[in-house]
Amino acid sequence: MMRLGLEFIQSLEELAAARGLDVEVVIATMESAMLSAYNKYTSAERDVEVKINRETGDMTIYEIRKVVEEIGDDPEKEITLKDALRYDRNAEIGEKIKVEKNPPNFGRIAAQTARQVITQKLRDAERNVVYNSFADRVGDMVSGTIYRVEGDDIIVRINDKTDAELPKRERIPGERYNPGSVMRFYVLEVKQKTRGPRIMVSRTHPGLLKKIMELEIPEIQQGIIEIKNIVRDGGSRAKVAVVSLDPNVDPIGACIGAGGSRVKAISQSLRGEKIDPVIFSTDPLIYIKNSLTPALIAKVEPVLDHEKEATAYATQDQLSLAIGKSGQNVKLAAKLTGWKINVSPVEPERMPTLKDIFSDVFEEGK
Repeated sequence: MMRLGLEFIQSLEELAAARGLDVEVVIATMESAMLSAYNKYTSAERDVEVKINRETGDMTIYEIRKVVEEIGDDPEKEITLKDALRYDRNAEIGEKIKVEKNPPNFGRIAAQTARQVITQKLRDAERNVVYNSFADRVGDMVSGTIYRVEGDDIIVRINDKTDAELPKRERIPGERYNPGSVMRFYVLEVKQKTRGPRIMVSRTHPGLLKKIMELEIPEIQQGIIEIKNIVRDGGSRAKVAVVSLDPNVDPIGACIGAGGSRVKAISQSLRGEKIDPVIFSTDPLIYIKNSLTPALIAKVEPVLDHEKEATAYATQDQLSLAIGKSGQNVKLAAKLTGWKINVSPVEPERMPTLKDIFSDVFEEGK
């Protein structure tokens, strides 16, 4: 038995608290480390058990040996009945007993070896704590601080012990990521890697906008307004299809807020991204008409013999708005509804002329 003492247990408790670990995990790690150190000390793989008393700090090393009549080919794992009775008066042939070991000079050797093993195992335990705490948070929103920017690598510090990566493809174009800036992120992926958990976050994922809207709009939190779909052109424009489950609640008005307060707050979180709330409809032609907001659409007609394709007609003053800069508005509307959308001008109505009425006469005179 090695008397490590209460101070040793207290040190392990302090270590556990500092690393944010369960003290039982730390003690179990210490036992495992000592087992490795003992096997290295004896230069043999033996059946060994190490126990640390949680109350006294005493450490006991046992070799598990099988009771036999005569020692055979495995002397490190066997013991004769005569010797076994010295450790256990009830020992019998064929049973396994614990033989306590107190090897000389083991304390110094164990301390050196155990230190390395403990350091590694604690590091692994910390990684597991981080992984387990974030593995079920994929799809959640987190706040983080831009910690380090090195070329294309941006590291986000989520908390004191956890960093995440913000890949280039998940960044809002033109957004500045200065160290110390606090932002909201969408947890995109959590994977356990050899060097620890790899957490990927996003600023462009539609899920981030959804989480921010849930935070800023009470009616969405309460389930009165339901978000049916979201499409984004990160940092530029987004369209959000919403529906109200209460006929007395206007889903567009609730999303915009008094004086545009709610939609402005959401936009500011996403580098001024313009948010278009769209009323969802099970009628695809009405849904398409709504999706082309802020343009006013005169009518929408399906394209014959073309599945899920429609033409939206707009007056000349609404045409460019319906299409959007570089076709952005119609592209997002198509992505939101799942339909291919063509935008065409409405032909101006006019009174028929005499030529129209007597077209056949004019044709005969030619």
